[in-house]
Amino acid sequence: MSHAIVDQPAVEFGHVAHVAVHFDDLDAFGLLHNARYAVLLERALTGYWADHGVAFQAGQQSAPDVFHAVREFTITYRAPVTGTGPVAVHFWLDQFGTSSARYAYRFHSVDGRIVHAEGQRSIVRVDPATLRPAPWTDTARAVAATLLRPAPADA
Repeated sequence: MSHAIVDQPAVEFGHVAHVAVHFDDLDAFGLLHNARYAVLLERALTGYWADHGVAFQAGQQSAPDVFHAVREFTITYRAPVTGTGPVAVHFWLDQFGTSSARYAYRFHSVDGRIVHAEGQRSIVRVDPATLRPAPWTDTARAVAATLLRPAPADA
């Protein structure tokens, strides 16, 4: 089922993706279950990177950068998501290092009026053979540049 999205709020940095909340994402009270936020964020991020040529499909990776592990995930809940339908996920990179990256994100209503949750997610690019940190490729660096939040002017 597709949802028509109009009036997407403009953002100064990062990207806003709309993800669908389905009936099985809800808890017994009809609210988005707390554990589903991480899954919906993953879907938003995966879609963005896939649209930029970095994906894992049919058992094949398009770039080695898809092999990474989550190091840390934090979330603060502000207002519950009630029921099914689209929710907006605004995400950006606060840091993109040699082998790690730190996203910040915000779940909000499609019209931008209600902030549902916000937090950070840190990842590390991993060599599949050694499972040790490995440097990002130039491809990943180019995509990451589109998501980096600009440093404050007074920094």
